[in-house]
Amino acid sequence: MIEIDARGKPPLGMTPARFLREFWQKKPLLVRNAFPDFATPIEPEDLAGLACEELALSRIVEHDRQADRWTLRTGPFAEEEFPGMPDHDWTLLVQDVDKWDADVAAVLPHFDFLPRWRVDDVMISFAAPGGSVGPHVDQYDVFLLQAKGHRRWQIDASSDPSLAFRDDAPIRLLRQFNATHDWVLAPGDMLYLPPGVPHNGVAEDACLTFSIGMRAPSAAELLGDFVDTLASESDDAIRYHDPDLAPARDPMEIDDAAMSRVVEALNALRMNDPERLSDWFGRFITSYRSAGIVAAPGGAMDRAAIEAGLRSGGVLHRNPFSRVAWRKLKRSALLFVAGQSWRLAATDAKRLSAAESVDIATYAKLGEPGRAALAELVAGGHYQPAGDEDE
Repeated sequence: MIEIDARGKPPLGMTPARFLREFWQKKPLLVRNAFPDFATPIEPEDLAGLACEELALSRIVEHDRQADRWTLRTGPFAEEEFPGMPDHDWTLLVQDVDKWDADVAAVLPHFDFLPRWRVDDVMISFAAPGGSVGPHVDQYDVFLLQAKGHRRWQIDASSDPSLAFRDDAPIRLLRQFNATHDWVLAPGDMLYLPPGVPHNGVAEDACLTFSIGMRAPSAAELLGDFVDTLASESDDAIRYHDPDLAPARDPMEIDDAAMSRVVEALNALRMNDPERLSDWFGRFITSYRSAGIVAAPGGAMDRAAIEAGLRSGGVLHRNPFSRVAWRKLKRSALLFVAGQSWRLAATDAKRLSAAESVDIATYAKLGEPGRAALAELVAGGHYQPAGDEDE
């Protein structure tokens, strides 16, 4: 079974535990009526307007069917471009729409059976009739929620699909695509795809699709960042050393004793220290491609001003581009925000990580270290007083 009707049931059509056990990173699932009577919170013209913003990440993919030629353009785009676009065979894609639009972000709590730090963003695509980004494969989990109009999805769920790419296109398109399943999704329908499943979506009519994508760093990314972190934070006094050196039998040979000393030098970096690993990974996974959007406020707001504002009824709202997570340690916890970490009591770390907004009641529950961390977060632009969000 890879198709289910969820009307009258949870959005997955089953319990999260069953979904994770039977489908997550195992096989695709089409969920009819995952969100029955779904009404899109954003319209195509809103998406086009966002694609004109300098800080938004947007792309337009066009397909010339006769020549089978694909073109890719990246934003920001000029407003006057959109009225002149063809009435077919093109797609506009905008990343991070959940960060720009609170109504779009309201979809995410439906996926809280997954760790929030695994969620990358809600990308939204508008496609004119026939619009597509071609047959391709992703290396991450994705939920494709149809928000407006209809899109035909074809997937190759075979055990050994062809994964060779074309070398004549500006995007990574599959050279060969053989569909095993073919569906047309209507608003409220949702298709889950695990990593590595070839798929192709083509608009039947003008349509909007929400792509809730999961962050899945490659082993090379993890290793590269970890090694860079170890190197930048290591003590220069930790070196290869050989006080037990014996006369060389062959001056050109790297012998077993030398390799043991290499391992000893690397082990001195404490690569297997659980707390150090936790601190590195939390900072790594909360770093964000659009971190530059989070900026310190123009006017300094010290802790006294923060407390006075909260006591007078003010509220602090977290910047939606500030990724947050926390991890419990043996005697404390680590709060991670946008690639930084704070050592706090577990109650404070958990409370702040969940606090998309902070009022005086939330603030009063924080310990002294938690309040100090919040002041630093405000100074860094990660929390802003209500009314300043547009800035």
